[in-house]
Amino acid sequence: MKIYTKTGDDGTTGLFGGERVAKTDLRVEGYGTVDEANSVLGLARATTASDSIAEWLEEVQTDLFALGAELACTSGKLGALGTPRIDQQRVERLEQLMDLIDARLEPLKNFILPGGTPAAAALHHARAVVRRAERRVLELHGSHTVSQDIRLYLNRLSDFLFLLARYENSVSDTPDIAWKPRGG
Repeated sequence: MKIYTKTGDDGTTGLFGGERVAKTDLRVEGYGTVDEANSVLGLARATTASDSIAEWLEEVQTDLFALGAELACTSGKLGALGTPRIDQQRVERLEQLMDLIDARLEPLKNFILPGGTPAAAALHHARAVVRRAERRVLELHGSHTVSQDIRLYLNRLSDFLFLLARYENSVSDTPDIAWKPRGG
């Protein structure tokens, strides 16, 4: 099977369920941005030295794949998708992990700049991409119903990635970079 199909040469792409839409469609923007976040998480996972962080990231990457598939599905065809869906349990799992990680971190006393270890920098990058994915999905929700669980998951995920970046720095004995405003 060839990787290229030439079916998108006209600027359209196929959704699960058969519908064709423009590659600039909000649905494509949503799942494309989720895919971008997933790729950055792969970079973070490849560069972390922490087995726990790598496991948590693999769990999130699996969730994002399912979330992207749901966004790429034609309305009314979700039952035929055949993949797990993001539900309240997945949102609660992120909240549990955030509570666990937050309890291990020093309280945040100021804003921090993205950076630290390569993995932490990638996690901060992924956090920003997830925020953009959330905005795209919320915009999509204005014209197509997107489950509340997906919207909540993306919102929690950006917070989780922020904490995870701080945790990555902490377990690597790399201090967070405090933001120091200039001038005044």
